[in-house]
Amino acid sequence: QVQVVESGGGLVQAGESLRLSCTTSNIFSIGAMGWYRQAPGKERELVVLITGGNAEYADSVKGRFTASSDNAKGTVYLQMNSLKPEDTAVYYCHVQNRYRHYWGQGTQVTVSS
Repeated sequence: QVQVVESGGGLVQAGESLRLSCTTSNIFSIGAMGWYRQAPGKERELVVLITGGNAEYADSVKGRFTASSDNAKGTVYLQMNSLKPEDTAVYYCHVQNRYRHYWGQGTQVTVSS
């Protein structure tokens, strides 16, 4: 059974940090892993995508967020520093191989001002 499970979300104040984790089961030949987010009333947007060891970040998080992944283990992490209220969203783990894309159920991140 394929599983994509996020953890680490929560409620923090502006300027604080959070670390998100994503673990997967039964997904093989992973080619890319990353994070997306969706704020209320907005479309889902890319936060970071790691392909071939190279991470592509959204401009809004560059310099504040750092992602790391291990495709062989099927894990990806997102260290979020200097959080802002506009970072408030549901964060989704994204995994893809040559066959399809996989998504987790999402984890809520709320940043208060």
